[in-house]
Amino acid sequence: MSAQILFTEPGGRWRSVWYGPLFCFAILVVEWLTGPSAIHWVALAGSAVVLAGVVALQVTAARTHASVELSETMLRQGTEELPIEDIVAVLPAADPDSPDTQRWESARVLGELSGVPRRRTAIGLRLVGGGLVRAWARNDEGLRGALVSVLQSRPDRRTQ
Repeated sequence: MSAQILFTEPGGRWRSVWYGPLFCFAILVVEWLTGPSAIHWVALAGSAVVLAGVVALQVTAARTHASVELSETMLRQGTEELPIEDIVAVLPAADPDSPDTQRWESARVLGELSGVPRRRTAIGLRLVGGGLVRAWARNDEGLRGALVSVLQSRPDRRTQ
């Protein structure tokens, strides 16, 4: 039996694969409606296939390396899993107006990435050994709330 999923972000959406082919189809319709000039069937079909293939690779990579999943027992960030029992506290959010940075803002990023993925916001976590790491999500408030809820529901109630 698997643990209940409390928060999830897929990283990439498969609907993105259709944007290129739909654009090529729109161009095809415009060419057809505008008159007697040649319609570029082969070029547009080839472009649609190439665009769909490239975007499918990007979506696959995003779903592998930029997805987030939180259950009652595990936080998964991309390809890295962190057991919930290793998390001591969810640290306060960074103040964007403060000239000083908090220590966790330069900590290691979860997910085997060199930095927080684009369009995601970091969340500081304190681990059992005293170490700091950065979790991340597009909906950082949702992940932060779910993490705090999971930590408060633990029997030892270690949250700060």
